[in-house]
Amino acid sequence: MKKLLVANRGEIARRIFRSARELGTATVAVYSEADANAAHVLEADEAWPIGPAPARDSYLNVDKVLEAARLSGADAVHPGYGFLSENADFAEAVEAAGLTWIGPTPESIRTMGDKQRARALAEAAGVPIVPGSDRIAPDTAEGIEAAGAEVGYPLLVKAAAGGGGIGMRRVDDPAKLRETVIATQSMAGKAFGNGSVFLERFVPKARHVEIQVFGFGEAGAVHFYERDCSLQRRFQKVIEESPAPGLPDAVRNRMTEAAVRLCRHVAYRGAGTVEFIVDAESFEFFFLEMNTRIQVEHPVTEMVTGQDLVSLQLRFAAGEIGNLPQDEISTRGHAIECRLYAENPEKRFMPSPGTLSVFSLPSAVPGLRIDCGYREGDTVTPFYDPMIAKLIVHGATRDEARERAAQALRRLKVDGLRTNRAFLIGCLENDGFASGDVYTSFIDENLAALLGASVEAEPATP
Repeated sequence: MKKLLVANRGEIARRIFRSARELGTATVAVYSEADANAAHVLEADEAWPIGPAPARDSYLNVDKVLEAARLSGADAVHPGYGFLSENADFAEAVEAAGLTWIGPTPESIRTMGDKQRARALAEAAGVPIVPGSDRIAPDTAEGIEAAGAEVGYPLLVKAAAGGGGIGMRRVDDPAKLRETVIATQSMAGKAFGNGSVFLERFVPKARHVEIQVFGFGEAGAVHFYERDCSLQRRFQKVIEESPAPGLPDAVRNRMTEAAVRLCRHVAYRGAGTVEFIVDAESFEFFFLEMNTRIQVEHPVTEMVTGQDLVSLQLRFAAGEIGNLPQDEISTRGHAIECRLYAENPEKRFMPSPGTLSVFSLPSAVPGLRIDCGYREGDTVTPFYDPMIAKLIVHGATRDEARERAAQALRRLKVDGLRTNRAFLIGCLENDGFASGDVYTSFIDENLAALLGASVEAEPATP
């Protein structure tokens, strides 16, 4: 592997470039018209334009990305996360062009991208699944009342081809089920090109815990322990951490074993994440889905294990490694990741595009890592996800990591647009979060207190 094209933008492109450079691999960026002067473009060894600002005309345009790979002479493609990362057709097109695809097989992407097929495979592998219904085809709503009664309320209507919380709606009242199914089918058809949905039991006080895995095909699989992603709003993750606070070792062991068992069952290749819903009171856990890509929150795993997951992806794809011994993977301390967004928490977290007239990253915070896609003077446009940066901290204990994360956010200077900085600090310093009492409805139930947090910026140095 001599030259790597990253089919993405922002912080994840820069993060992949970092590992590629350390391995002596040349880097190629692609960019839309809106990103012509973006940090990832200037940082790569070379960069190629792929179209207008809208993602469908650039970062989601398979032909344009492949043309850039051909013109640049790249021999490998890494998709990052989002955009084309879980597009099996794109993975097949990359391989058909004679390039190395940095990811699982197209078959795995396609299979795990279908949530119902993934549930069936998990069940076959002996992994517990949430009670759910059969697939409900587009424009069909027959028998849903009976299906809803069998699954039980409250329940979720979920897009079969969805992911990341998109295409998911909660139903508490049986009388609302039919209209919710029809509305979700319509949305899923537009968002994913597949209007199929299914019903799934909703766990009222739930935690979202995921296992980082790496598969070596027939040679087996390993895990890199867990991440807790329970702090969410509208099913979107806000703060992630590892290890999961208060998770009993016996439960952790069963979850990691289940995740590895699923990988072995499907002869999975490459990095992936097996996600579970965990009852916050009984610690009973159920398979939720499998993401066939590197995750936004992968840095917390890297911080506690000391492993470079992207480097592992690249080396495995290049044929340099064939397996890893599980007993050589261990964790140390605690890590927390906070996602800094250009958004207005007081207006239902609406995106807040604008120019970063002031943007000074914190310094002198021990254990701090920042993955960032912007610099002072850059513009956060309305065309893409409004995440500005990820602040990841490591500490010997959870309290130390939590305090360092809050300190880093206080020392961050940002102006020119609205961000969720104060909101993140409010989450970190909330008594419930500090005690480890985390669950997926935590933000909704404590929103007023979290929004009311008074936050003043600290000096950049002690």
